[in-house]
Amino acid sequence: MDRIQIDWGNFTQYVSVIIDILLVSYVIYKLIMLLRGTRAIQLLKGIMVIVVAWLASTFLELRTLQWLMSQAFTYGVLAIIIIFQPELRRALEQLGRGRFFSRTGSVDEQAVSRLVNEVNKAAQYMAKRRIGGLIVIERNTGLSDYIETGTEIEGKVSSELLINIFIPNTPLHDGAVIIRKNMVMAAGCYLPLSENPTIDRDLGTRHRAAIGMSEVSDALSVVISEETGNVSIAVNGELKRGLSEEEVREFLMQELRPSEKSQSGFWNWKVKNDG
Repeated sequence: MDRIQIDWGNFTQYVSVIIDILLVSYVIYKLIMLLRGTRAIQLLKGIMVIVVAWLASTFLELRTLQWLMSQAFTYGVLAIIIIFQPELRRALEQLGRGRFFSRTGSVDEQAVSRLVNEVNKAAQYMAKRRIGGLIVIERNTGLSDYIETGTEIEGKVSSELLINIFIPNTPLHDGAVIIRKNMVMAAGCYLPLSENPTIDRDLGTRHRAAIGMSEVSDALSVVISEETGNVSIAVNGELKRGLSEEEVREFLMQELRPSEKSQSGFWNWKVKNDG
């Protein structure tokens, strides 16, 4: 009976190729996840448009367009390094901390329920005592750029922690708290102010910052007014004002629950005056 001979040289080469492809795929995946946490993902989409245009110009033999795309690629490497400098720095920092190869799990419904209860409890406490506050809850659009503008905390979400942050005359009370999953990532963060001319003039900086954040991301912003003690929520460029304790809880659960990612229910909420 003939023996089956195995070409170990070719077998080792095949295994090496497979391992190489898997490693490169994983690194690309982690880089995409890293960029998803910043506004740089929009720039990445622009780069993809340039690549598609270059492929089309090559296939259709559009000489002028092909030359322009070639020039873009020639100087593109340096441009990418300059444009993505913050993201590249963050990637190296995470690599040094051992976080680059960490798993990124999702938040389950029980964790969402706890998060909502803690945020709502803190909001109601501050509202009764006219303590102003701005709490931003990150969703799909990453807020790493804004987290870096504040003071790093990385503490587990609790109503006590949130209340203490916004106590007047404390170092971190002036600014926004940003929450990622079940962690308070940073406090005293600077947010973009909305330039929407239709916003009521009686709204202060906190409310404009909450609306501004909802215009550039899908984050939820809970605002506590120190003038009126009302609690409002900003999402998708709109502000729902003067919500009750139960309305805040139900709305946050509806928007953050993993099994119900649709935001259509937001538009059914009644608009109230913050005053």
